[in-house]
Amino acid sequence: MPINSNGYEPEKIAQFQTILQDVKRWVREVGKIQRENLWKQNLLIETKSSEVDLVTEIDKLSEEYFLKAIGENYPEHSILSEEAGENEKTGTLYRWIIDPLDGTTNYAQGLPIFAISVALQYQQETVLGVIYVPMLDLLFEAIKGQKAYVNGKRIKVGAKSDLKECLLSTGFPYDQAQNPDNNTNYFSHFVPLTRGIRRLGSAAYDLANVAAGILDGHWELNLNLWDVAAGFLLVEEAGGKVILLEDKRGVSFVAGNSVVADKIYQEIRSVDKKKQIVS
Repeated sequence: MPINSNGYEPEKIAQFQTILQDVKRWVREVGKIQRENLWKQNLLIETKSSEVDLVTEIDKLSEEYFLKAIGENYPEHSILSEEAGENEKTGTLYRWIIDPLDGTTNYAQGLPIFAISVALQYQQETVLGVIYVPMLDLLFEAIKGQKAYVNGKRIKVGAKSDLKECLLSTGFPYDQAQNPDNNTNYFSHFVPLTRGIRRLGSAAYDLANVAAGILDGHWELNLNLWDVAAGFLLVEEAGGKVILLEDKRGVSFVAGNSVVADKIYQEIRSVDKKKQIVS
């Protein structure tokens, strides 16, 4: 039986494609909930790890939708989601990784920049990723080895190679006020080296934009798997590169085309080296 370049038989790819149709339906339904409740009066907002780490009632409502949908359609699958944590099923080869509302601070403020991120792992490898941006009705999707698309149109990472021509994005950890490893040193370093830097407030949306060639690169520190699982797959299937900063906290990384990702990585390491010399 023929095997594709990623080691999956056609029947397995067909299974992933069937699951993708379910996910696309689910994210559109959850996106509708989020659109209808944006700018809601007296939106319930709570804090988690810090005063700037928020969760709203819509985060929880969105997550409940996904947990119910997966439980009804794929009850044997494990799930890792931002608010509910890990629901591990013994013996399964599948794990869902879900951020039901990435960009909660934006949402709580009424700023319409946020995304839904859903990934599926098979044998510990991410094989499916969907990022949906409700307010723009943009649905980014990828299956391992099958390229990346937005609203049915194939996307590719940008072709730039000079940082001076690049528009990058980044974000800052929730404990930025307490921990000095908070990205401000890297941010200051990159400002004069690039065309500009954006801070959108949703790592999932940032990565989707890198995959689509809208942003040329992204770096960030101390994220969680649910923030990036779908986005990493999108970038790679769009021809891009993700480099993990394994000596940093949490999930820390750079992303872009292979040239830009390498250059961002080298600049970060140059900042680290200067810090070591000073200390």
